[in-house]
Parts: sequence; structure tokens; C-alpha cells
Amino acid sequence: MATVSLIAESKEDAAAVFGVLRTAFPANRPSDDLPQELSGDQPAVWSAEFEPTQERIPTDPIPLESSVSATLQGGYAAVDQLFEALGAAFAVDHWGAASGDQEKEVDLRLSSKR
Repeated sequence: MATVSLIAESKEDAAAVFGVLRTAFPANRPSDDLPQELSGDQPAVWSAEFEPTQERIPTDPIPLESSVSATLQGGYAAVDQLFEALGAAFAVDHWGAASGDQEKEVDLRLSSKR
């Protein structure tokens, strides 16, 4: 199991990223549980958990209105599989990573592939 946290300017971009991951992996939230807009000046953070599996459905590039910040956290294999799935759909800039004994955290910036 791995947790994905997103910061996006629009709920549509967050929904697009979660949609890619839901297509590839089982999630802790139903597919109709879409990100909601929140009022206020602070950026919204949306999170969901995914169970990466060896059998994935490949995805085509998905357009985003603007870039999305993503943090992947979980076991090494799970985070690597999520990273690979996101890389198939989006342009990925790797910002940083922190590793522990059994888990790692990866910070990414996702944007539309050109």
C-alpha cells in the first residue's frame, strides 16, 4: 500500500491524476469519490491510498491544466510502481526523495507531456 498526496490548482487536475492511478491500481476510495473544491486561500491537499499490483493497465498521456505536486509514500516496490504509472501519463520532474528501512517518500511535479 502506498499513499499519494496531491496539491493542484484545480480539482480537475487532481481528479485526472487519481484517475490514472485508479485505472492502474486498486484504491481505498471509490471511483466516484472525486476531489472537491475547498474555500480559503490555502492550496488544497488531496490524498488516497493505492495497492500497486504487478498487473497494470497501461495509460496514454493525460493533459493537465497546470502542474500538480505529488508525494508518494510507502514501500519501495509500491512507490516505484506508482512512479512508473505516473510517468506513463505525465511529464514527471523528480524533486527529491527520502528513504528509510522499509519505506520511501518521493516528491514529484507532474505536468502534461509535450
